[in-house]
Amino acid sequence: MVDGVDVFYRASLASPGAPVMTHLHGFGLSGRYLLPTAELLADEFLTYVPDLPGFGRSGRPRDVLDVPDLAHAAARFLDDRGVRSTTLVGNSMGCPVICEFAHRYPERLDRAVLVSPAGGIQNQPLRRAIGQLTKDGRREPAKMLSVATPDYLRFGVPSTVRLFRALTRYPTLERLLELSLPTLVVLGDRDPLLPGAERIREVAGQTDNHVLVVIIEGAAHAINFSHPGELAHAIRLFMRDEPIVDDPDSPGTASVYEIHRGTLHPQAKPKPDGGGAPGG
Repeated sequence: MVDGVDVFYRASLASPGAPVMTHLHGFGLSGRYLLPTAELLADEFLTYVPDLPGFGRSGRPRDVLDVPDLAHAAARFLDDRGVRSTTLVGNSMGCPVICEFAHRYPERLDRAVLVSPAGGIQNQPLRRAIGQLTKDGRREPAKMLSVATPDYLRFGVPSTVRLFRALTRYPTLERLLELSLPTLVVLGDRDPLLPGAERIREVAGQTDNHVLVVIIEGAAHAINFSHPGELAHAIRLFMRDEPIVDDPDSPGTASVYEIHRGTLHPQAKPKPDGGGAPGG
């Protein structure tokens, strides 16, 4: 129970003392599509994948929760599980929720992994976001449709409209630039919901935070579902403070960049044969 609402969640068993990793889903969805990546990391981390209140199999609060409300709900869920601090892995709308969590509870967040961040100007107005999601649907694995459709239908049109309005009022960029902890950003080069490369460089140039950006070739928006091996590999290396390299056994090629004030610097150039580089 989180503030009077039943919260459905999935959890892994881990060895005593294992660090905690919590996965936060996107707009209108449940945590189900995050499982392919979460399961690959469950051997090293005590893993939680909740359906936030109002989503998936969790109960509905009286009013649709906005981004600060969802960050509060995530913190209350962790309170209920006895978790003092965690690494948060978010996809899409889960990324603004992580940014708000970091703003409100900085002492409780170890690291942040932002996968396909969404919710900014690039995704407004609503008809534009719907068009982007439609285009993305054609780029995701066919199985994603069977996972996402029941979630969207359950979430409903009225909730979609109210939450989207709340997202347009949320200071996503301001909160993103406030981050002051190790941060991994993972993007797909076929994601229609993301801004262009110039906008990404512009945002990157405004942060003083230490950020690694991984671009997975061939991935669209739901990377946690479509490219779990590549994503889990990058997260695992990030958590170990090891150089992030491409996983040759997983679909997609990862290119890695470090953000420094004013620009993006590639860690390594692709190999002549087109494979993953020693830093990319």
